[in-house]
Amino acid sequence: MITTLEGIYENGQVIFKETPPIRKRGKVLVTFIEEAEKVSSLGKRPLGTMKGTIKMADDFNDPIEDI
Repeated sequence: MITTLEGIYENGQVIFKETPPIRKRGKVLVTFIEEAEKVSSLGKRPLGTMKGTIKMADDFNDPIEDI
């Protein structure tokens, strides 16, 4: 059985947010996930930088004759 639990590693110990489902000895794999700094995506690039780069054909809404 494989079970995933969330916890925090601090001062050489892992503190689980919930109790593990096993009472006896078991094998454990630990994966560390580095917390990334939260950066607003709106601050990276000003709005309107792509203005004028995308053009639509004049006959875009015309019926397609090939079908």
